[in-house]
Amino acid sequence: MAKKKPNKKKSRYQRVLLKLSGEALMGDRPYGIDSEVVQYMAKEVKELHDMGVQVAIVIGGGNIFRGVEGSTKGMERATADYMGMLATVINALALQNALEKEGVPTRVQSAIEMRELAEPYIRRRAVRHLEKGRVVIFAAGTGNPYFTTDTAASLRAMEIGAEVILKATKVDGVYSADPKKDPKAKRYRRISYIDVLKKGLHVMDSTAISLCMDNALPIVVFNVRKKGNIRKVVEGKNIGTLVSL
Repeated sequence: MAKKKPNKKKSRYQRVLLKLSGEALMGDRPYGIDSEVVQYMAKEVKELHDMGVQVAIVIGGGNIFRGVEGSTKGMERATADYMGMLATVINALALQNALEKEGVPTRVQSAIEMRELAEPYIRRRAVRHLEKGRVVIFAAGTGNPYFTTDTAASLRAMEIGAEVILKATKVDGVYSADPKKDPKAKRYRRISYIDVLKKGLHVMDSTAISLCMDNALPIVVFNVRKKGNIRKVVEGKNIGTLVSL
């Protein structure tokens, strides 16, 4: 029997970068990794893979260690940031394991060399993996202190030629204020990069937003906890908030 080809007609985007926070992997736990949540994320990514979409992922490490918080408690900022980068590698390996349990071929590339655990980050190799239908997880941020994984997501997305950044969050878009604190907070369907910066909205850090703005790379902010939302965004449905020019 001939192998069924992935259906690429459904997707609006052919190559995407998914930005996952470390907190997204811990579910309702106060710390660490919830294996059931990680497997849920893997199933959501598998839907994109089955559609023929090329998927790259940048993952944070805030569920294990956050460099900024470490520096506020007296730790040297550069050291704290490197520790945070190592936390992202732990998360990347957990997600890789979950994806491969779903039958999705996956590669982890780390900006800090650790050959026993992951490939070193090489742009052309990453692109080749994507072309071969492998999901690529970028770990260790940019490999430099003082830069967040949001900035790493923007940088990697541009380097691999992604058409959009999918910013996975706990809320269903960008609001004018914290919807948990302000019941009158307005959700934006679409907002410009400049307005995000002017209004101080917590979409991604200012460096990441500026990089996307300079290169006209759109960002879709959506609720990853709702099953099927990643697929709906890629299909072009009106989910979350679009940040663009």
